[in-house]
Formats: sequence, structure tokens, C-alpha cells
Amino acid sequence: MPNRLTKIYTRSGDQGQTSLANGSRVHKSSLRIEALGVVDELNSWVGFILSGIGDSELKPFLQDVQHHLFDLGGEIAVADSNYQVINQEDITALELSLDQFNAVLPPLKEFILPGGSATTSQIHLARTVCRRSERVIIALDEIDSESVNPYAVAYLNRLSDFLFVAARFIAKEQDEGEILWKPKAQRIKSER
Repeated sequence: MPNRLTKIYTRSGDQGQTSLANGSRVHKSSLRIEALGVVDELNSWVGFILSGIGDSELKPFLQDVQHHLFDLGGEIAVADSNYQVINQEDITALELSLDQFNAVLPPLKEFILPGGSATTSQIHLARTVCRRSERVIIALDEIDSESVNPYAVAYLNRLSDFLFVAARFIAKEQDEGEILWKPKAQRIKSER
């Protein structure tokens, strides 16, 4: 494989523009660059989670997620609907994984607050960044539907659900319990 990056800095972005993978130049403030950035941020959060879960059963699944997110970033950077890497099989695999981990969890009867251990909190943060990624890509699709893979939105939607279940799974695996939301009236009553 030839070297992909022989030079890390090019100075070509010093005036506020950058190149897409298709060679076109866009402003760094463009929605496409925002989409690339938020998917990269999400991928970084998943990497951070991986650094703290040890040999958890989640590890290979989250490693796959990182590869899919990098693929998704590539799709956004190419900006051509003919270049699609994320597909229905990826979504189905994510759903199967989600179902597998959810099957060992207690039924969800209350809303769960994002928190708990550092790792559980990190997964919840990743989940919220995933939702933001989804919103930004939907906004990009609204202005340039010719360049957005429709499976990308569905993948991110399912991934946020997977991350919710992953947070619950880690809480169970680490025997930390979950923080349940209490409505205001219930909180006031318990304080008396």
C-alpha cells in the first residue's frame, strides 16, 4: 500500500477552505465539514470508550462501529451518492447486536439518567454525539440529497440505540446499577 500522507500539513486550509475526497474545495464552515467533524468526534468517543472497557463483550462490536464510522466519514468526504459503503447489512448487523445485548438486560420500566461510572457516562456522551451526527447528516441531506447515503441516517439512528443499550450493558457488567429518573413531584415528596 502506498503512503497516503507524505506530508501532514499542507497550508492549503489556512484561508478557511479544505478539500473533499472528490477534489472540490469547500469552506470549513460548510455543513458537509460539520458532518465530517461530528462523525469524527463520535468515532473518537467510541475509541475513548474502548480504552476503558477492558475485555468486555462489547469490545469487538465497538471496534466494528469505529470502522463503520470511518467508512461513513469517507462517504461524506467523497460527496457522491454513487459512493456508498454503509448499507442495509450494516444496519441489520447492528440491530442483531443490539438485540443480543438487550436480551440480557432487565426490562426498562423507568427512564434512565445518563451517568454512573466513567465508562457508562462516556457511552451516554457518545450516544448524544451520535444523535447530533444524525441531525447534521439529515440537515446535509436536506440541502444536498444527491450526495448523502440514505443508509447513513438509519445507521446512526440504530447506533444511538445500540449505545444506549451498551451503557446499560456496561452498568450491569460492572454491577453499578442504573440511575433512574424521578419526576419532580416524586423528588419533592421524597425530600419531605
